[in-house]
Amino acid sequence: MDRHIELSYSGYEAFKVLAKNYLDVESHSLFPIIEKLLGETHMTLADVAENLTPKSNHEDSESCFQSLIKSLEEPKKKEEEMKKWNEQLA
Repeated sequence: MDRHIELSYSGYEAFKVLAKNYLDVESHSLFPIIEKLLGETHMTLADVAENLTPKSNHEDSESCFQSLIKSLEEPKKKEEEMKKWNEQLA
């Protein structure tokens, strides 16, 4: 049986809950950047949580937030690259 599961996208308030739960951080200087990017890019809660999960004992909240920012910026970069590529073809 084939089923379609629709996942909701993360908003800024959900991100703050995840940051508190995963990293015990309630505010950070990178939060405004993340808020802006979450408003421009669709990312599921699971993907946000994956970026906020430290991958080693040496990874801190700063590196997790940087990882999230990089993941949120990637679709924009791909879109810009495709636009440039299409312009070159035209």
